[in-house]
Amino acid sequence: MPLPRRLIPALVPSCLLALGITLAPATLANGNACPGAAPGQWQATDGTPISTPVLLSELATQRVVLLGEQHDRLAHHRWQLHTLAGLHAHQPDLVIGLEMLPREAQPALDAWVAGELDETAFLEASDWHRHWGFDPGLYLPILHFARMHRLPLLALNVTPALRQRLASEGWEAVPSAERHAITPPAPPPAAYRDTLSEVFRAHSSGADDEAALARFIDAQLVWDRAMATALAEASAPGRLVVGLMGQGHLGHGVPHQLHDLGIEAQRSLLPWASLSCEPPPRELADAHFLLGDEAPFEPLAPPRLGVWVNGAEDGVRVEGIGPDSLAERLGLEVGDIILRAAGQALRRPSDLTALVGRQPPGSLMPLEIRRDGSVWELLARFPSASE
Repeated sequence: MPLPRRLIPALVPSCLLALGITLAPATLANGNACPGAAPGQWQATDGTPISTPVLLSELATQRVVLLGEQHDRLAHHRWQLHTLAGLHAHQPDLVIGLEMLPREAQPALDAWVAGELDETAFLEASDWHRHWGFDPGLYLPILHFARMHRLPLLALNVTPALRQRLASEGWEAVPSAERHAITPPAPPPAAYRDTLSEVFRAHSSGADDEAALARFIDAQLVWDRAMATALAEASAPGRLVVGLMGQGHLGHGVPHQLHDLGIEAQRSLLPWASLSCEPPPRELADAHFLLGDEAPFEPLAPPRLGVWVNGAEDGVRVEGIGPDSLAERLGLEVGDIILRAAGQALRRPSDLTALVGRQPPGSLMPLEIRRDGSVWELLARFPSASE
């Protein structure tokens, strides 16, 4: 989705170029330069610099703007906060949508914005740790921004149980009221199916399991459609709805579903590490914000088991195993049912994510596994800080 042609004249002579200032390329520690990569700069999909005031003014005229993220990157959430502040200055009627929570958490979001809950009470009322396995501290500055300005926060997601039900049973089998009146997703472009297939096979030792691949793609489409529906329902002329979500939902994901729902006035934005010298994924966003070296400020990477899991009747089912992962070294296999972790029964994938995320370096976590009717225990040892 290229930027509209009326923006093109502003792209070439950016603010700095108009003043006769040449943008210096970013330089790595080894002295190599990344041509055209200046931290703090917006770029169009062709790499042309964009004036920040011009870009934000244009974005404020849209119905929906999507801000992509890598969930565990602190710099990405800082960028989202700064971008939200700029957009709010141009469009006071602003709504912030969150992939992180399902619709069942909407009352907690409303109470938070109204000032009725403190942080601890909000995290408990929204069931944050069960719904979203990432540190709430990454998102709290954005939540406080919304609360300070009394901006509505919107739960975009649905529960994993509903995603699995729709993906496995089909849309006609689930009454409209039980699926929040979400309509079936538009068929995805072939390129999106190919991308999702690559993601699945890159993270799954069961690369030939076509049934698991189909479930993975169907679940992703449910996810995209659910978020697009919530964004479309909240949009209105003169109002800007900004959705925060993982960058994998951009491109042919949520934007494609928004188009199907009649939302043409939309844009997608993404931060990118300018010092990597790698071009950003042009197909995912209409513009990119170039980050500098934020590595010293990033938190330590959370512990990972290295599995993709889906809900099961009495636990979570292993759908894929990452290569050279802790799960692979443990001997987990596709099709295993993880019944318990750290002594706690698992009801949904986020239960496992949350438990793994709380494991300190060097700790041991018992897993109760069922395979072919037999149940036994494995002991997962997470690497120590030195490892």
